[in-house]
This record gives sequence, C-alpha cells and structure tokens, in this order.
Amino acid sequence: MSDSKAWQTAKPFVNGGVAASIGITVMNPVDVVKTRLQIAGGGSPLGMARSMVEQQGVSSFYVGLTAQYLRAWTYQTARLGAYRSLTSAMQTEPGVNPPLWKKAGAGLTAGAIGAVIGTPAELAIIRMQADTALPQAERRGYKNVGDALLRVVRSEGASALLTGTGPTILRAMALNCGALASYDQTKEIIDDMLGQPGSKLGVAGASMISGLFGAVFSLPFDYVKMQIQRMKPDANGALPYEGAMDCVRKTVAEHGPGRFYAGFPTYAMRISPMITLTWLILESIQSAEAKRGW
Repeated sequence: MSDSKAWQTAKPFVNGGVAASIGITVMNPVDVVKTRLQIAGGGSPLGMARSMVEQQGVSSFYVGLTAQYLRAWTYQTARLGAYRSLTSAMQTEPGVNPPLWKKAGAGLTAGAIGAVIGTPAELAIIRMQADTALPQAERRGYKNVGDALLRVVRSEGASALLTGTGPTILRAMALNCGALASYDQTKEIIDDMLGQPGSKLGVAGASMISGLFGAVFSLPFDYVKMQIQRMKPDANGALPYEGAMDCVRKTVAEHGPGRFYAGFPTYAMRISPMITLTWLILESIQSAEAKRGW
C-alpha cells in the first residue's frame, strides 16, 4: 500500500476525515451549547447546558451530529488534506519545512477549499442546532442532515444550500491560517528546543497553541456566518440581513463590536479542544501508518 501513488495522494485527506469524525463525536455537545449561546447573545455555558437538559433532555447535546459527520468528510477532509498536500509541495527538499508565511498561505488556501465544499453541511448544522432553540410552534423538526438539506432545497431552492458561503469561507480561512500554520511552526520550535523531532511534547504543545490561535482568529467570522445561515423571512418575506457586511453593520450599531465575541469561552472550549484532539488523533493515525509501512 505504501507504494501506491493513489493512496499517498489520498492519505492526508482520509486521515483528516477519520480524525475529524472521532473528534466531533466527543465535542458535539460543546458545539451545540456554543450555538445556543450565540443565539441568546451570551450567557453562562453551564447555565445553558442545564437549561437544555431540563427542557429537552440529554439528547439535545447531539442535535446536528449527522450534519457534523457530513462536515467532517467534506470540509475537514478537504482542509486538512489540502494543507498537508500544499505544505509538502512547498518543501524545497524532503524534510525541509517551508517558512511560516508559506504555511499561512497554505492554511488560507486549504480553508477556502474546505469551506466551499463544506458549506451545505455547515448550513445544516446551524439550522438543526438553532431549531431546538425556537418555540415549539416555530420549530422545523429536522430528522437528520438529509432531511434538513432536502427541506431547505424544497422551501428555498437549491441555491439556499450555499447561504453564507462568503462568511463561511472567511471564517475557514481565518481559522486555518491561525490553527494550521501555528501548529506546524510551534511544533518545529518545541522539537528544536528539545532536540527531538516528532516529540510527544511538541505535538501536545503545538496542538494547544493551534487551538487557541484558531479560536481567536475565527470567532467573529463564525458569529456572522451563524447569523446569516439561521435567517428566516419575516411575515413580509424580508430577511433580517442583506448579506455579511449588513450583518456586521447592524451588529455593531445595535450591540457594539464585543457582540462578535459572544460566547467566546464556550467557543474556545469547543474549538481549542477540538483542534487539539484532531491533531493528536491525526498524529496517532500517521504514527500507526508509519509503523505498518503505509
């Protein structure tokens, strides 16, 4: 298998999808709480979680999980695979890593590629998670990701699947520029300090730094993306925002710039461990493959 050119090309994408799927299975409850806090405009993560359990039961923490898996095998697979493929292509010679600015460029590019592919899944996640926060009479009651996407197409047209593509791309570019480039760079620095290439401490430390950078860089874009993707027409058929920039203007005018970081502790608690966990799982998968000559 190690000699197969097709496998070597597909490997970073397959590994990325597997790692992301495992990670989101663990982190989905935090993601649901984050979305609910953004809808509410902030609040206590523990208070929100308690309210969800009291009103809807423990199963409410896994709303949108099928959409998360679809996202893992579209967006996550594409961005992790594209980043590793790009940075490998940027090496001037085997084992010589590209400079930070090239890694950042690779992160931006990988984020954009993944976002375009994963936008329908992102839309389904937001719709399914936001639906449970609505009054009972207003809920759409999506059964799964397929039901959510099909009903969006039927009621709003196929083009609605790409709602929020712009904010999604910007959010993905910001997150991946911060998370992917910082991971490789930090790992190299720690490994050099220890004199141990591929050290476990380097992987763990870089994973945590990567998660923090990703959260700080991406939350404002995530907030705008979420607002755009959960829009519903009013009684007159008008949407609350004309687009991403209109959402930014109205948010600043009504709530101030701090609103873009509503729910940051929960977001960071979700994004940072998710990124950290994904890197640790990915490194474990790659290590296991190396031992088997894959």
